[in-house]
Amino acid sequence: MNTIPARLDHLVLATPDLAATVADFTRRTGVAPAPGGAHIGFGTRNYLVSLGGSGYLEIIGPDPEQPEPRGPRPFDVDTLAAPRTVTWAISPPDLDAAVTAARARGYDPGTVHPMRRRRPDGTLLEWRLTDGETQHPSGLVPFLIDWGTTVHPSASGLPVTPLLALSATAPDPGEIRALLAALDTELTVTEGPVGLSFTVDTPLGPVSFD
Repeated sequence: MNTIPARLDHLVLATPDLAATVADFTRRTGVAPAPGGAHIGFGTRNYLVSLGGSGYLEIIGPDPEQPEPRGPRPFDVDTLAAPRTVTWAISPPDLDAAVTAARARGYDPGTVHPMRRRRPDGTLLEWRLTDGETQHPSGLVPFLIDWGTTVHPSASGLPVTPLLALSATAPDPGEIRALLAALDTELTVTEGPVGLSFTVDTPLGPVSFD
C-alpha cells in the first residue's frame, strides 16, 4: 500500500526552538534546510526541505526577530516542549469546492484565509488555506491549501530528502479515516496515542521524525 497520500502539499514540524531543530535535522540527515521566510504578525518563521515531487517539509518556530504576536503563534508553537510533527496539508484542485464537498459529507475543514510571506530574496508568496476552530484538534486531518499563481515552495530549488512514508496513530482510527474520506484523501492510521510520523531518505540513510 502506498503510504504517501495523494495531493500531499506539505508536512509541518513545529518547534519551540527553530535554530536548534534545524541544526538537529541537518545533523541527522546530512541535509541543511533552506530558509523559508517570516510570517509577519504571527511571530514565526520557517525553514523548508523538499520531500520530492510537489511535497515539502516545513520546520516552523518562533522568530526572535519579531515582537511578541498579539495572539498565540500558529500550530501551538508556544505550548510545545519539544519538536513535533503537528499536522499536514493537501492541495486539492479546487480549494473552495473541496471545502464545500467536505461540509456536505459532515466535516467542516474551517474558514479559508489568505496568507503571505516573503522569501529571503524578497519574493512575495501568497496563498489561501483553511484555518479555524472547526478543524480536528489532533492535527491528523490535513488542512487545505491553494497556492494560486505563486510558485510552489517545492519548485524553488530546495534541498531534497525524498519522503518514504507518512503514518499516524489515534485512539479511534475509524474516526480519523472517516474525516479523511470527507476530504477525499487517505493516511495510514493505526490505534495508539495521537501522533504523526514520517520517514525521509537522506545521504545518511532513512531517518524518521515524530
